[in-house]
Amino acid sequence: MLTNIPNLNLLVLKTDDVERLRDFYASLGFEFVEEQHGSGPRHFSAPMGEGILEVYPLPEGATVDLTTRLGFVVNDVHEAVESARRATDVVSEPKQTQWGLRAVVRDPDGRAVELYSE
Repeated sequence: MLTNIPNLNLLVLKTDDVERLRDFYASLGFEFVEEQHGSGPRHFSAPMGEGILEVYPLPEGATVDLTTRLGFVVNDVHEAVESARRATDVVSEPKQTQWGLRAVVRDPDGRAVELYSE
């Protein structure tokens, strides 16, 4: 039996348009601050539960991984979907499931983002 279950403490999303991706996730309730460590790239970070969500510029020549699927608990799924609808596609409208109220949207880069609330 596991006594120390791993807990996600850092999620870094890389994109060609840092401000656009930051604005999308901010519309879901994340509160970002701008950062730059030494001579590294300017990026944004926001608290995410016990961890941090960061939005970084995509390295030159790299492509966004569209197979990544994310899931977040939000205060209000309906409100989050309406915010997302202004910026991107809604894949699945809010629907009651065994895990709670759930919807799926795409972030501006095309990643599937599941949104849940009670």
